[in-house]
Amino acid sequence: MKYFLSFIFLLYLLPSMAGEIRVCSSCEVKTVKKAIEIAQSGDTIIIEKGVYKEFDINIIDKTLHLKGIDYPVIDAGMNGTAFGIKADGVTIEGLKIINVGRSYTKEFAAVLLNGSQNFTMKNNILENVFFGFLIEKSVNGLIEGNRIKGKGSEQTNSGNAIHLWNSSEITVKNNHVHGMRDGIYIEFGKNCNIINNVCEKNLRYGLHFMFSNNNSYIGNTFDNNGAGVAVMFSKFIEMKNNLFRKNWGTASYGLLLKEISDATLEHNVFEDNTIAVNADGTTRVKFIENDFMNNGYAVKVHGGAYTTSFTRNNFLYNSFDVGYSGRLNDNTFNGNYWSEYRGYDLNKDKIGDVPFRPVKLFSYLVNQTPEAIVLLRSLFIDLVDFSEKVSPIFTPAELIDQEPQMNRIKW
Repeated sequence: MKYFLSFIFLLYLLPSMAGEIRVCSSCEVKTVKKAIEIAQSGDTIIIEKGVYKEFDINIIDKTLHLKGIDYPVIDAGMNGTAFGIKADGVTIEGLKIINVGRSYTKEFAAVLLNGSQNFTMKNNILENVFFGFLIEKSVNGLIEGNRIKGKGSEQTNSGNAIHLWNSSEITVKNNHVHGMRDGIYIEFGKNCNIINNVCEKNLRYGLHFMFSNNNSYIGNTFDNNGAGVAVMFSKFIEMKNNLFRKNWGTASYGLLLKEISDATLEHNVFEDNTIAVNADGTTRVKFIENDFMNNGYAVKVHGGAYTTSFTRNNFLYNSFDVGYSGRLNDNTFNGNYWSEYRGYDLNKDKIGDVPFRPVKLFSYLVNQTPEAIVLLRSLFIDLVDFSEKVSPIFTPAELIDQEPQMNRIKW
């Protein structure tokens, strides 16, 4: 019994026995690489302010906590990856990592994690990097409060700021990413939470995810990216309180949905996009209390849409509120507010007495002949749209909001 109690006491003491190694120009240990080599699992490495010209820093295969004082600079000199990690429980906090190498055959990153668990990447600055955080086959991690900025001018010579592959239970929170290929990229990810990030002026997408189920995207801003946000081949998705803004261009949209099922989009704002939502193959997708403002198209629905509903959304001053291709199926538009609605409310129940047809004939004509867009504000087009509403021939006759709201919906 005495030996058993002694063993338990030693286990209790082990965490407190973790050491601390300081790195600086006047310290005994002058390089980060050396500190990692001599450190024991559980140690903390304190990196003091300064410039450390190091790259391909040892594959970290033990639990270490790297903390910077006043953002010491890790300068990879355009040679390759800065940190490689294959251990659990690693923390990197308060570092400035710059000048990560570029390659067409290798995925150089500021931090490359492979097969890690319970990691934390917090409050770091990454500048002039190829990939920022490249996370592979990892579980239960936190990427929070980082600022990531790239200098790529083309997609071919740029990587992603935060790249998750075949990983789960990762929280990506309060990061600011700018000038990368994709701000946040997820492929084969599940149970991830993307919260309160700002992704702006990235070359391709602010957020891009594929084959990734059971994820949530809450409170993010996607501003002025090449083609907005792409959500593809995924299910059980929650997207709430996000801002999609100023994604303009011939092939741009705020949000692309491609082969998506069982998703909820609620309390999002889509403003000043060429196409706010481009939906192609949506099943059991709910749009609830979103704002669509000043877009070219607010919503463009292509074929293969089933049980997709638009309820209590605000459609405000868009060139086209709805563009629709194919059959209506069991999709619904009901109880929305339309700034284009010109009906009346005689019984004062705040619901229009006349149903609203949101699809204009002109949107159908533009789909067939894009050059016709030059006639957008002409009186002739207004007459054509009016005649189609009276007697639909080309637009879906059954696509009607039976309960158009008289007042803008507050949420």
